[in-house]
Amino acid sequence: MAEANVARRETEDRDLHSPATDPLFTLVETIEDLSSARTVDEVAAVVRSAARRITGADGVAFVLRDENQCYYLDEDAIGPLWKGRRFPLTACISGWAMLNRETAVIPDIYQDDRIPHDAYRPTFVKSLVMTPVRPQDPIAAIGAYWATERQPTEEEIAKLRVMARATATALDSALMHASLTETLERRKFLLRELDHRCKNTLAAVQSIADQTLRRSNSPEHFVEAFIGRLGALSRAHELLTRGEWGHASLGEVLDLALRPFGGIDGDRIRVEGPEIMLAPETSVAMHMTLHELAVNAAKHGALGVEGGRLTVGWSVDFGAEARQLDLTWTETGGPRVSATPPRGFGSRLIEQGIARELGGHAKLTFAAEGLRFRLQAPLSARLKLG
Repeated sequence: MAEANVARRETEDRDLHSPATDPLFTLVETIEDLSSARTVDEVAAVVRSAARRITGADGVAFVLRDENQCYYLDEDAIGPLWKGRRFPLTACISGWAMLNRETAVIPDIYQDDRIPHDAYRPTFVKSLVMTPVRPQDPIAAIGAYWATERQPTEEEIAKLRVMARATATALDSALMHASLTETLERRKFLLRELDHRCKNTLAAVQSIADQTLRRSNSPEHFVEAFIGRLGALSRAHELLTRGEWGHASLGEVLDLALRPFGGIDGDRIRVEGPEIMLAPETSVAMHMTLHELAVNAAKHGALGVEGGRLTVGWSVDFGAEARQLDLTWTETGGPRVSATPPRGFGSRLIEQGIARELGGHAKLTFAAEGLRFRLQAPLSARLKLG
């Protein structure tokens, strides 16, 4: 919109009878155009064109402050200046104007030590005015340049300062508009992400309910198993929510799964391994797997009797082809285990769920001395070293 307004002003200027030839009228229209600008680029387009018309300068540059640098965002001139280039604040007259919060008026650039003469020699510039935008806390500067040595008039300087004040307001408005746009886009993204996660969670609950019901011997058994698995899913989501749905460490997930059964700080449970980070969906799948293992250990294995021990260890194998996680869950000191125990939904979840998620292999071994579980999976974006 702002660029269209600028084009219209330029068309009006070609009409000698247009009121746009009046500098004051042009200044008022420029302020109107700035008020409608919605981006920093639109603000720059208005300034570079209007400043030339208002001052009669041979060139105008619009300079943004970018931390400790001056960024020449846009220009309108009879010859090339420095559009797209950056210079240190301390090595540029626009930087001097912003750092000192005052307008620099230079009739002869080669007689002023504030000017980096080598940078100006390839240009047409012989004199200039550089005024900061928002002097109390400069965020930009407007430079007007002439191809002859001359003393800029007080009227020209005053017009640039008025334009700088209007530009400050326009830049604040553009930045606020950009912030609001970003906030709205972020809100839309979060709503889409929430919808996706809710659907995934509901699908997981439906699957858990269906599979638990299929393999339950009684309503009481169904309620107990279903509530336990639903609680595990809920705790996994709580962990991820605390971490703003970023990666969670394998140690955190394991601690959460074992907490209802004594936790990893007890004498009966030993845990050892390097820091491994899991993607959000992988964290949920890993937690559900470890929860099933822990429930089984508490009901039928090492955690259900005095003297039983559990060791969970993992390492990363730096093989020739790819790095791979190797995790083992080993129970000892528990009841003797049948080599062919009944296999239900929990066993299938342990062996297939996490392996499918990570593209690896998982196996349950029912040795007489205790259950053993082993997971091998390649490192990836879902599973990586911390």
